[in-house]
Amino acid sequence: MARIHWITSAPIVATALLLAGSMAQAQQPKQPQAKQTQPKQAQPKQPQQQPEQKKSAAVTPAGEDGQPTLLGTYGDWGAYTAAPGGKKVCFALAKPKTSKTEPAGRKRDPAYIFISTRPAENVKNEVSVIIGYPFKPSSDATAEIGTAKFAMYTQNDGAWIKNVAEEARMIEAMRKGSDLTVKGASGRGTASTDQFSLKGLAQALDRADQECK
Repeated sequence: MARIHWITSAPIVATALLLAGSMAQAQQPKQPQAKQTQPKQAQPKQPQQQPEQKKSAAVTPAGEDGQPTLLGTYGDWGAYTAAPGGKKVCFALAKPKTSKTEPAGRKRDPAYIFISTRPAENVKNEVSVIIGYPFKPSSDATAEIGTAKFAMYTQNDGAWIKNVAEEARMIEAMRKGSDLTVKGASGRGTASTDQFSLKGLAQALDRADQECK
């Protein structure tokens, strides 16, 4: 129950989503510029980024609001750290590459997958999915990675692996896989299918694990 409470009530996730979007936009133009104008990027951009990261890293652990700090972007994943209530948390986060609903066109909030490590609670690499609508009560969702399938129990708009003993196997499958598909149903009878790219997940998890050793 403590696990569910933390993710559904943490405002850091919304901030991380905004941060992920802005950082993805900021980073994409920087990569080609690095090849074309290396001398210019080395002077104005590196000095600006490094102080900002140092400043964030220094402020975030002490902040009561637990605002997240981006540790790095890897493929389609971001690695973050935060300290809600003074307790350090590290996590990897991604948005779906494709989303479908049946019936088509049903409105929903953004979906994302969230893998968190919380040393204070002895929790490592907990997989959580926020689907963007209230799940049908007492229904299960499914997560598929290649031929591997995992049942997920649901509460409100969140889903967690049903058999916690399988979580390590799920993480291993995600590290080796190319994509993950999550299927669920809403209380209104809408079926959803979200496909997440797993490109960069291994690196994002390694970076998060390094931060929360």
